[in-house]
Amino acid sequence: MIKFISPRAAFGVTPQGATPAVWQSQPGGVPGRVTSLGVLLLAGLLSACSQLPVYQRPAVDVPAAFPAATAPAATPARDLAWQDFVREPELRALIETAIANNRDLRVAVLQIEQARAQFQIRQADQLPTVNAAATGNRQPAANGDGISSTYTAGLALASWEIDLFGRVASLKEAALAQFLASEETRKAVQVSLVASVSSAWLGLQNTDDQIALTRQTLASRVDGLSLTKLRFDNGTATALDLRQAESLVASAQATLAQLQRQRAQEANALALLVGQGGALPPAATTRAPVFDAALPLAEVPVGLPSDVLLQRPDVRAAEQQLVVANAQIGAARAAFFPRISLTASVGTASNQLSNLFSSGSWGWTLAPQALLPIFDAGRNQAGLESAQAAQQIAVAQYEKAIQTAFKDVADALVAREPLAEQWRAQQALLTSEAERARLTDLRVNGGVASQLELLDAQRSLFSAQQALLQTRLALAQNQVALYKALGGGWKTPG
Repeated sequence: MIKFISPRAAFGVTPQGATPAVWQSQPGGVPGRVTSLGVLLLAGLLSACSQLPVYQRPAVDVPAAFPAATAPAATPARDLAWQDFVREPELRALIETAIANNRDLRVAVLQIEQARAQFQIRQADQLPTVNAAATGNRQPAANGDGISSTYTAGLALASWEIDLFGRVASLKEAALAQFLASEETRKAVQVSLVASVSSAWLGLQNTDDQIALTRQTLASRVDGLSLTKLRFDNGTATALDLRQAESLVASAQATLAQLQRQRAQEANALALLVGQGGALPPAATTRAPVFDAALPLAEVPVGLPSDVLLQRPDVRAAEQQLVVANAQIGAARAAFFPRISLTASVGTASNQLSNLFSSGSWGWTLAPQALLPIFDAGRNQAGLESAQAAQQIAVAQYEKAIQTAFKDVADALVAREPLAEQWRAQQALLTSEAERARLTDLRVNGGVASQLELLDAQRSLFSAQQALLQTRLALAQNQVALYKALGGGWKTPG
């Protein structure tokens, strides 16, 4: 341990002959003033060089354009607020409720507050902490005659590290980056929440359409079963026709029960996303299934891959974690150099408590201290190697975040056109199956086709209707996935 024996020579603030760690009595006096030389030297120490490495954003090799993308839009997806993206008032209300009540988002917001407080702590470490100090000491006198009393009161400066090599500044930089990362993480959680609520609501709407379709089909099949029974009783239908009609009714009943169970589970999942107090859509009772291509979502503008690197909150959070790791290296490097701290106090002392502030003796102490690592069994070197490894891990995680972002956008884009083509094909199939069922019904009534042909045509029509509803859901969810992949969903309008 290296101790500063001559404070005047080092800082120019202690009277000549004073001992740093001993209270100096100046009857009727005031604390000594800091000299100009001390101010200059102290300023020089505070502006000393830092061991913080220069941060450079890693270069990541990604294609210059997304697959199946059109010309880049002038407005990035981030600038399309989710309120503008979602056109359905019911879904907007659910998302607003989720943002207010969702527990994952609430945790992310509280983590921002925690990170902000940690940054303020690190920022405060750069400044000295001044405390009001009062002490009292009673002990037997040295000559054995009576009790000796000593009382002091004043201001005390705790052991303040003069950040000569930037250790405290590096830790403050790391805390700041962690705070910024928590803010980006909150945005990423909100993006995910908006997308999850939208997808869950779309799935719930699709299930309601499937239930409505199944109920219509079940009612039609029950009527068909009644007619087949009547014909069977009159000898114009076979037992095979009757059993086939009964099978179709039972199949529709099983499908309806499955959809009702699925609907209840989807409602529970949506309630969890929305949080307590969210008013969920009521269960569908009487409604017609929706087969049109109109979606309750706006078109998503697609930009260049660089937009994803700059806009997606999770990528920005990964970069801030890289800044955190970079700053930790600076702190680990600074640990190899001397750590200089300063302890000081100023106040009054008296051997009687009643005279402490009236006729007490004023005094002050100043005790600088420097610690230079000599032997630490490799602790500092291991700390530096750990920080460097953490920085390499952060680089890999940052690169993976960018690659994942590119994949998410690419997946959504390459699925867009095939889904549109699938929608057109499913519409054509539904039109053909509906016409086939109509013509078969006419043929059965004309006595030129069997009841089995009509039942088969009705079964195919039901399957085509179900497939079209599923394709419509896939189109809408692909739109949501693209919006999320491009980093939209957290910017507020205006």
